[in-house]
Amino acid sequence: MTGDGLTIKIISVLGNDYSIKVPADKEADLAASALLLKRLLAETKAQSPTLIGDRLLVLTALKLCAQQAEQEQRHKQEIERIEGAVSARVADIAGLIREA
Repeated sequence: MTGDGLTIKIISVLGNDYSIKVPADKEADLAASALLLKRLLAETKAQSPTLIGDRLLVLTALKLCAQQAEQEQRHKQEIERIEGAVSARVADIAGLIREA
């Protein structure tokens, strides 16, 4: 552990080791992220066997970014749907109060 409360973890990706400082309570998140990256790299490699090194990393990163963008869009749509439902409910309640 370093003096600032961080632990240094070694992550190996495509044969390269990376030293990453991480808070002790985030070590499991880092490990899960590294496993996800390795799995996605393997999937990308299986789909495009000629890719190596940086090209493989970039294509995998682009796929991750596309998934993130899609998830953000779905999240935004869900928030808009919920806000619409809440607004409709508030209008219903306001109408009931006026009638009373």
